Amino acid sequence: MPDHPHPHPLARRTIARPTIARRTLLRGMAGSAALVAAAGLAGMAGCGTRGARQTEASCVSEDHSDTERTLAFSNWPQYLDVAEGDGSGRPTLEAFQRRSGIRVSYTEEINDNNEFFGKIRHQLADCQPIGRDIVVLSDWMAARLIDLGWVQRLDLARLPNVGRNLLPSLRDRTYDPDNTRAIPWQSGLAGLAYNGRVTGEVRTVDEVLTRPDLKGRVTALAEMRDTMGLLLAAGGHDPANFTPDQFDAALEKLRRAVESGQIRRFTGNDYTAELARGDIAACVAWSGDVIQLAAEDQRVRFVAPDSGVMLYSDNMLVPNRATHRANAEALMDYYYEPAVAARLAAYVNYICPVQGAQAEMEKIAPELAGNPLIFPDAAMLARSKVFMSLDEAREREYESKFQQVVGG
Repeated sequence: MPDHPHPHPLARRTIARPTIARRTLLRGMAGSAALVAAAGLAGMAGCGTRGARQTEASCVSEDHSDTERTLAFSNWPQYLDVAEGDGSGRPTLEAFQRRSGIRVSYTEEINDNNEFFGKIRHQLADCQPIGRDIVVLSDWMAARLIDLGWVQRLDLARLPNVGRNLLPSLRDRTYDPDNTRAIPWQSGLAGLAYNGRVTGEVRTVDEVLTRPDLKGRVTALAEMRDTMGLLLAAGGHDPANFTPDQFDAALEKLRRAVESGQIRRFTGNDYTAELARGDIAACVAWSGDVIQLAAEDQRVRFVAPDSGVMLYSDNMLVPNRATHRANAEALMDYYYEPAVAARLAAYVNYICPVQGAQAEMEKIAPELAGNPLIFPDAAMLARSKVFMSLDEAREREYESKFQQVVGG
C-alpha cells in the first residue's frame, strides 16, 4: 500500500497551477525550428547513423542498484505533483524515497524532444553514460532511441504493477511490442476544441477546415503528428498505418484551408488564451489544456471526432550505461500503483495510463474521476490512434512537406 493513505490538500487542486507551459515546451516546435531539427537529424544520418546503432551485446550496461541506492530522473517541467505552499515539496516522489530508501535526483531539464536528443546523442552513439537513469520522451523520440539500440531492456518481473495496470490501449505499441523499453508516464489526446460563447457546436475536422462562419477564427497545431493524424483519420485513413499518397491527400486539404484563410495560424498551445477569450472560435487542441480552460468556463469544450483522436504518450526509458536500472524499475512500478497514479493525475490533468486509478481518484478528487479527458471511456479509447513510427528519411520528408504548408 502507498505510505500516504490520507489525501493531501493538493489532490483537490485541479487547475491552480501552470501546467499549460509543459505542453508548450513539448509541442511548440513550430516553423523553422522544426526544419533545423530535421536538418540536424539529417546531418547525423549523413555521418553514419547506422554506425551509431548499438545492441545489448555491443553496449553492455552494469547495474549497481544493490550497492548504490540512488536514481537520476530527468523529466519535463511541471510534470510531477508539488506540495501546497511554496511548491518545493514533491509528495509522491518523497513518499517513494521514504519507502524504498532510494535517493532520487529529480531534474526538470527536458524542454524539447529534439533539443534533448542533441544533448545526449553523441554519448549514446558511442556507448557512453549520460548520467541519467530515467528520461521521459514522447512516443516518436522514444521510438527513435529504441530503434538505435540506445535503451535498456527492462525486467518485467520487477514491474508487476505495470504488468497488471498498464492500460490495454498503451500495450504492445509498434515501437515497443513486448513492453520492455518504454513505460508511459502520462498520455493525452489531440482533438478539437471550440468556445461555445462565440460559435455553435463543432463536431468534425471538416467543419474546422471549411465551415464559413469559422473562417479566420481557427488555429491548428504546429505538431505535425497531431494535426496530420487528425486529418488522415478524417479522410478515412489509419494514422498508425498510412501511405505517402494518403499523407499527401490529407496535406492538400490542409493547404486549401490555409490558402483560403480558414486557418489563422499554427500554434504550440499558445492557442489557449485566444480560445478562452473567444478570439478564435475553434482549433486543433490538446486535452490537458482544455481541461484547465473548461474549469474556468464550461463553454470551452473538447471534441473527440467520430473519425478519431490522436493518443500520445510521454514515456520513461532507461538509457544505455545507466547504472541504476533496478532502482528505476522500482520507481516506475511505484507510479503504477493506482493510488499513487491518481495523486499524480490529480495534479497534472493528463490521461492516466494506470488501470484502477479512477477508483482511487474518487477518494481524493471526485470531480476529476468522471472526467473523460483523464479517464477516457472504452469508446473514446477505441477511436484513439498513435501516429505511425517513421524512419529518419520519412520523418524529414513529411516534416518538410508539412512546414511548407504551415509557412515555417
